[in-house]
Amino acid sequence: MKVSSLKKVYDLVIVGGGAAGFFAAIQVAEINPDLKIVILEKSSNLLSKVKISGGGRCNVTHGCFDPSELVNYYPRGNKELLGPFHRFLCGDMMSWLADHGVETKIEDDGRVFPISNSSSSIVNCFIGLSKKLGIEVITNSPVTSLDKEGNKWMIKSKKRAFEAKNILFATGSSVASWKIIELHGHAIVPPVPSLFTFNINHPALKSLEGISVPNARVKILESDFEDSGALLITHWGLSGPVVLKLSAWAARILHAKNYNFDISVNWVSKDHESAKEVIHNTRVNHGNKKVKNLALLGLPKRLWQRMVYLLKLEGVNYASLRASDIESLVDLITNTIVSVKGKSTFKDEFVTCGGVNRKEINFKTMESKLSSGIYFSGEVIDIDAVTGGFNFQAAWTTAFIAAKAIAEL
Repeated sequence: MKVSSLKKVYDLVIVGGGAAGFFAAIQVAEINPDLKIVILEKSSNLLSKVKISGGGRCNVTHGCFDPSELVNYYPRGNKELLGPFHRFLCGDMMSWLADHGVETKIEDDGRVFPISNSSSSIVNCFIGLSKKLGIEVITNSPVTSLDKEGNKWMIKSKKRAFEAKNILFATGSSVASWKIIELHGHAIVPPVPSLFTFNINHPALKSLEGISVPNARVKILESDFEDSGALLITHWGLSGPVVLKLSAWAARILHAKNYNFDISVNWVSKDHESAKEVIHNTRVNHGNKKVKNLALLGLPKRLWQRMVYLLKLEGVNYASLRASDIESLVDLITNTIVSVKGKSTFKDEFVTCGGVNRKEINFKTMESKLSSGIYFSGEVIDIDAVTGGFNFQAAWTTAFIAAKAIAEL
């Protein structure tokens, strides 16, 4: 289809109709209502990640109110985000939402959701505000080229052409956008997957899907990466917060290993001697109990019985355990070695590490250091976080910083 040669003139063109794009547009319009703003979205689906986040509830941010603590959840971008977080933090986002009719709540694990438990509260808020503030939104309009004439940007989309003083890329992990950005001198850090689960085929896990333990310790062998937290057994292997955190921090080395590596699982986060002492005490005090019937150390009964079965201790009483049996049981509890053969991602909530090189962005304004008038926010930048609302908070914060800079020019 031929692109119309008649350019529409705007103060700001935002590329990407997701979380960062909408929030930046609203911020600019609230600060300076006279500016003409348009959002260009390549698909027909606005705010897609917002809709599906947190199982449709929208994990909008995290209950962390100290910038120095918050940056620790970002494997890439922790240093650069410290200053921006001092300007717009999780509590600021919660307050902003409350001021615009969306009350939120902090759950026990720190994740923040709308009280409605529905992402539609956020989606309706953003779309309603964009209409009220006169922000134009055009769907099915991927940007195909970007050129500069004097101090103006010339933008072509699939159907129309635009002229703008400023352009903000809020396109997430869009390869097409990265290619356009690269043409204007920016280096793109090669994207690789982050936030994925581990595919494992091991007899210790077979048919135990759905079982979780609250505080396991998982170490990626032949590396310095280890972490603790809730661990979930799934149809395909292991998931849960501890696995997702490790996948984020070790994203690049696991990609280099082609997702074939070994891990050690300590199911109870206790050292060998502490776990051994619990079994010895049970042997003394409950020696007549069958090992398979009395699970220890808080392990789920089905998981405990699987360990007992693998060690051929099903018919044994605690009093009859040999020293070698105890050692084997403790080893399995505190140091189960399994091989990971691949990964699984939730495609709709896919997160990558990689993107526009952070060194080429001024984090006081989110403007390009290489080309004036280009701004960036959200996952288009080489910034990513662990699960829990942190990726959204980076989007809100960087969008806020960019919006302030653009609106006050």
